[in-house]
Amino acid sequence: MDKEIIYYPHVQGITMAENGMPRQFPSHWHNDAEFTLIEKPGCRFRVGDEILTPEPGDVLLVWPRQLHEILHMPEGGGVMIQFSSRLMESHSDLVAASRFISERHLLSASKDPELCTRVRELISQIRKLYHSNPTLVETRCKVRIYEMLILIGEHVMQGYREQIGDENFSDKAWEYIRTACGYIADHSAEDLTQAQVAAQTGLSPYYFSKLFHEYTQMTFPAYLSGIRVQNAIHLLASEQVSVTECAFTAGFQSTTTFNKVFREHTGCTPREYRKLHRQSK
Repeated sequence: MDKEIIYYPHVQGITMAENGMPRQFPSHWHNDAEFTLIEKPGCRFRVGDEILTPEPGDVLLVWPRQLHEILHMPEGGGVMIQFSSRLMESHSDLVAASRFISERHLLSASKDPELCTRVRELISQIRKLYHSNPTLVETRCKVRIYEMLILIGEHVMQGYREQIGDENFSDKAWEYIRTACGYIADHSAEDLTQAQVAAQTGLSPYYFSKLFHEYTQMTFPAYLSGIRVQNAIHLLASEQVSVTECAFTAGFQSTTTFNKVFREHTGCTPREYRKLHRQSK
């Protein structure tokens, strides 16, 4: 069980794999999301405790920080897109929806033909953009990824509503989480506490903590640390800002904590990350 660090040498925040994909790959996880369009039969994967045998035309979904494994992949069996978790975690509605969409690991062409067709088309567009490298390629690719996330999110949420009934699906709880995530994003550089965020939503700290974990699958401190690390990553891209300044500007209270949390999230220290970023440029 290993953590994989994904680098983006061509398009920042997005990478693709087609030819040369491993036939097998041991159990691992990474901070990024990974979508695989299946093009040949005989593929087998493990995501968490679930064994999946997708058919051609299906799309395998692995969400950030999920343990997964390639059990068998035939030569030319699929097209893989990996993208930064920041694309999801910087939007409060996607964070709130993560409780639901992160449980979905397969889009079936036979069961959901319209959805699969639209997602396949978007992956094909990203594939073409990635290799042709037009002006503003990063933005063009990320727009398609957001379109996929919207399609998948709407599909999963509608299915969940139908499964439990509208009376049990709490729009109010959903709004609490969206409000909280937006407030955290705006105030992450401050000395922010869970009690302060709970007060903004009008909930007790205890109930807010329970609801936040239920919907985001993360504790408040872990979510806040993740936001701060992502902010620090953007600051580290500038050679004009020292590592210490990056730490405090992002909201960390000490460089020791910054180094520890940054390594936990990325697998390297801030200085190592800056060096890798410089080399990739």
